[in-house]
Amino acid sequence: MKIAVYGASGYQGKLVLAELARRGITTVLVGRDAARLTAAAAAVGMIDAEHRVARTDDHDALVAAFRNCAAVINCAGPFTRTGHAVVRAAIAAGCHYVDTSGEQLFSKSVFDTFADEAERAGVTVMPAANDGCVPGDLVAHLLADRLGPLAEITISHFLSGGGYSRGSLRSAADTLEAIRSGGLGYVDGEWRTGIPARTTLITRPGESAPTAMVKVPLSEVITIPRHVPVRRVESLVEAAVGAQLAAPIPPELIAGAPEGPTEQDRRGQQFSYLIDAVDRTGRAGRGVIRGRDTYGLTAVIAVEAARRLVTDRAKAGVLAPAQAFDPAGFLAHLEPFGVSWTIET
Repeated sequence: MKIAVYGASGYQGKLVLAELARRGITTVLVGRDAARLTAAAAAVGMIDAEHRVARTDDHDALVAAFRNCAAVINCAGPFTRTGHAVVRAAIAAGCHYVDTSGEQLFSKSVFDTFADEAERAGVTVMPAANDGCVPGDLVAHLLADRLGPLAEITISHFLSGGGYSRGSLRSAADTLEAIRSGGLGYVDGEWRTGIPARTTLITRPGESAPTAMVKVPLSEVITIPRHVPVRRVESLVEAAVGAQLAAPIPPELIAGAPEGPTEQDRRGQQFSYLIDAVDRTGRAGRGVIRGRDTYGLTAVIAVEAARRLVTDRAKAGVLAPAQAFDPAGFLAHLEPFGVSWTIET
């Protein structure tokens, strides 16, 4: 198995390379700058790994770079700018595709744009193979299996510690309008903008006081309705974090920021994601996902997703995580990396 990593020299890209190296998977590093690719390979001990240079504005070069690879992992954000070019080239090269994007509108555009093209090519495309969307999507599916058809799902993200990479800051800057508006919500079979949040307070497990929340554009809103019968889906984040994300970030500040959190910072980061559901009779359920190190976990998820698309052969097309993988089986793979999950109804 040979997997190409586009954006291999970036912060998230190098974490993906390290995970591929740990698992002994043959890797092709792809990016715009040969010197940076060489440095990235050296940083993760891939001295002999193949490098291929291709820009996103050169379709033929990108297709050639992905040729003879089984899958492509795209780590080059902001994805809204260049992601379509990488998806299109991966499909043309006959490769399965995953990316580490957290950009909600980009994820929806991949489903809208490439479903037929991927199906005709016989490849599987899965956007948003990240720490939040994949476990959240999988747990939502298992929760719905217990409750049945749902009236609503609310996804809430809680983060402490860690910090952001330059790539994440650039993505936030590029999608600032969507962040400020709360992004898309799902209502009665349609994704819509401008829908006020139904929930503004969430009480976390083990706490008595609720936390103020605001709408935020998460990719789970795009993926969950594709396999869960539900009337309404919205996604939330702590109000303080939402205000931080909605503040404009000058480009010079991003350029001068560290490449990303240190390993020590990543180890100290904690997250919990809540999936609150209500079925159509009023019965409630909650899925709780806990873990650490969002960037490191994203690397684990992206590599395992690409590997499973190659070896387990999900159906062709653009798929949500729970459409591509057995939910309980994939979640079990994450447990040794500090991920725990529970469901209560």
